Amino acid sequence: MGMGWHEWPLMLFTVLGQCAVGGFIVLALALLCPKTDNAQRKSIHNGMFFIWVLMGIAFIASMMHLGSPMRAFNSLNRVGQSGLSNEIALGSAFFAIGGIYWLIAMMGKMPAGLGKLWLVIGMISGLAFVYGMCRVYQMETVPTWHSGYTTLNFFLTMLIGGPLLGYMLKSKACACGGKGLAAISVIALLISAVSGLMQGSELVQLQSSVMSATALVPQYGQMMALRLALVAVGLGFWICPLIRAKGVTTFSLLVGFVLVVCGELIGRAVFYNLHMTVGMTYGG
Repeated sequence: MGMGWHEWPLMLFTVLGQCAVGGFIVLALALLCPKTDNAQRKSIHNGMFFIWVLMGIAFIASMMHLGSPMRAFNSLNRVGQSGLSNEIALGSAFFAIGGIYWLIAMMGKMPAGLGKLWLVIGMISGLAFVYGMCRVYQMETVPTWHSGYTTLNFFLTMLIGGPLLGYMLKSKACACGGKGLAAISVIALLISAVSGLMQGSELVQLQSSVMSATALVPQYGQMMALRLALVAVGLGFWICPLIRAKGVTTFSLLVGFVLVVCGELIGRAVFYNLHMTVGMTYGG
């Protein structure tokens, strides 16, 4: 069996999109913090540009998954009825709400009161986007995806990668919340490890006359261990300097974020390779 790498467009779309939402929430909370002065807000707005770069890459990757990228807008034809249409609509809404806020703020035209409300709406739209991603895979015909693990793991990716991304983009502007953000990522990683173990044990119960779910990813244990190792090392590039009370360099944070993304991509590859439909291939 393969390892889901053929779904690399969706892997990039979901992982980068979830990290971008987490990063935006961190930056939005920093902007809403009363201790953040105008100079720091300007620096944070500069860093927010890279959130939209990641979102752009994510959406370009999602278009590569379509049979014809030129017909990408057709994916919006069934908003309210199709999980895929809802996902794209919610993602586009988050992209538009956050992007327009950023553009107006960069021009210095955003009123303070309206800006706070806009940021709150942007955070809510981001969470709705991640939830919309989860709903796409909650299909009763795919028992290996139709579970709480899918929703949990998608939000955990946001909580693991988002704080690191947000801290990296605001670190020079605002030093508040460093250890708190790191704690969120560590706790999310621990929950993710437990989730992986529990899901692995439950996969044994899913089988058919043809194969078992575990046969879809025979290297499940090794791949999940590699994923956790990469994420842990990536977070280490951020957390170790914080513990030693030393300055965290942008290069260290960037290396850490790349490792975290690589780890989450491995986990997402395993997820996509666990595709098993009911009927001829699944018998409970």
